[in-house]
Amino acid sequence: MTKKQKKLLRRILIAGGCFLAAFGFHLAAERLSFFPLWEKWYVRLAVFLIPYLIIGFPILKKAATGLVRGQVFDENFLMAVASLGALAIGEYPEAVFVLLFYEIGELFESVAVGRSRKSIASLMDIRPDFAVAERNGGEETVSPDEVAVGEIIAIRPGEKIPLDGTVIEGSSEINTAALTGESMPRDVTVGDDVISGCVNGTGRLRVKVARPFGESTASRILRLVEESAAVKAKSEAFITRFAACYTPIVVGAAILVAVVPPIFDRAWLSWLYRALHFLVVSCPCALVISVPLTFFAGIGSASRRGILVKGSDYLERFASVETAVFDKTGTLTEGRFAVTSCLPAAAGEAELLDLTAHAEGYSHHPLSAAIREAYRKPIDVSRIGDVTDLPGRGLKAVVDGRTLFVGSSRLMAELGLSCENGTGGTAIFTAEEIADGPVLLGSLTVSDTLKPGAADAMKRLKQAGVKRLVLLTGDTAEATAPVAAALPIDEVRASLLPGDKVREVERLLSEKTKGTQVIFVGDGVNDAPVLTRADVGVAMGALGSDAAV
Repeated sequence: MTKKQKKLLRRILIAGGCFLAAFGFHLAAERLSFFPLWEKWYVRLAVFLIPYLIIGFPILKKAATGLVRGQVFDENFLMAVASLGALAIGEYPEAVFVLLFYEIGELFESVAVGRSRKSIASLMDIRPDFAVAERNGGEETVSPDEVAVGEIIAIRPGEKIPLDGTVIEGSSEINTAALTGESMPRDVTVGDDVISGCVNGTGRLRVKVARPFGESTASRILRLVEESAAVKAKSEAFITRFAACYTPIVVGAAILVAVVPPIFDRAWLSWLYRALHFLVVSCPCALVISVPLTFFAGIGSASRRGILVKGSDYLERFASVETAVFDKTGTLTEGRFAVTSCLPAAAGEAELLDLTAHAEGYSHHPLSAAIREAYRKPIDVSRIGDVTDLPGRGLKAVVDGRTLFVGSSRLMAELGLSCENGTGGTAIFTAEEIADGPVLLGSLTVSDTLKPGAADAMKRLKQAGVKRLVLLTGDTAEATAPVAAALPIDEVRASLLPGDKVREVERLLSEKTKGTQVIFVGDGVNDAPVLTRADVGVAMGALGSDAAV
């Protein structure tokens, strides 16, 4: 519990204790008649005024502040009027009860809202700390915001790319997981664009800066989160919206009860008492406490199932979800690769897999690991000779004395071999150098695997009344196609950066039916802005990044 919540709890306990003591004394004095002064109204008022002020002073203060600011008809004003009305007609226990129950409800609501709230401070991890700029014939380590557009920066293997730009020298693999959520590195070479926040892999790059640091991809992600949070902050609590309509009606009706009937029978005092009774009875204590308690129970039930809900407002919105939007990698798929097909050419399937797995025996690339896993046998390192890494294209390896080339279609093209990537995953080609020239042995297709429960989850969402299922991903259309085909997805958008995902969700928000909700389910740092922008964001907590949660 927060300090504020603990303070409220202490006030409730102290006020409750004082009230029980006062109420006990009240019952004893009335039944045993041992304290004649108890019949005096000011004595009873003085006794019950202690718990009343302990529990009610903050509410009275807020109501008074609202009056000064012109914000009259809120729940604090209603509670203040009802409790003061109870005091005015001598219903002192009821006056304390009204405020005590209200504050108990507020405490439960505050605790419910505070549960599972996590910081997005880990987003700062994508912001690079330095840049290596080439200046005056040497290299100078500076802050990224000191680098101007057009300058040349050097990025060594393992370093974060500090600014957006274009590669002018070198080739490498860059890990884009922090931005796109995709676990497969992307090959880059001269002429390719790179974006800040990614991690350089195997090769040294020289990059010409295209945008200042304030407009870099990493900075825009942080800004998107802040802007999206501001949009969401406009939503109002249910009780406040209810009180804004209910309170003026009740107060107006009470005034009519106090003023209109006495015109005919002149019983002004009697009708004033009845108007105050009406205010006390009309005070929605049951609603004020039952609503947060109901949400609290729902949040607690979800927590026991491993689902953490940030606040009751989000729980309420799930009742009217029309569109559910999903990220792909790590959300609908496992986020790890597997060999899904083997197409032999000049070699048999078993031979092709054996040679390719041994050629990839020393590689740490995720695709290499998937090929070795598909091989299902130990790698015999004695069969492997020289291995040469070909950045951005693949590798050259000697296996059993045979010279092999394993890599992309671009590498095959350099060898003079014509082959197509195909669809449904990433194709890894294997060729052998022989006397007559390179010959294609075959290809393996490696792709991400669908989670076992994904199809059933989509089906159950449809049964629950969700009309539109949308897939937004930073992966390519080719890699996304088999996932979309295996699921009842209504709409697919691929090759999206974080800002693109936000724009897509804003489009869906503009197209939704009035009164319905759009939810987004994701797991990566790149999903943090769009998770915040959607009506409800669902983060894959156990598998996803801290920022998404």
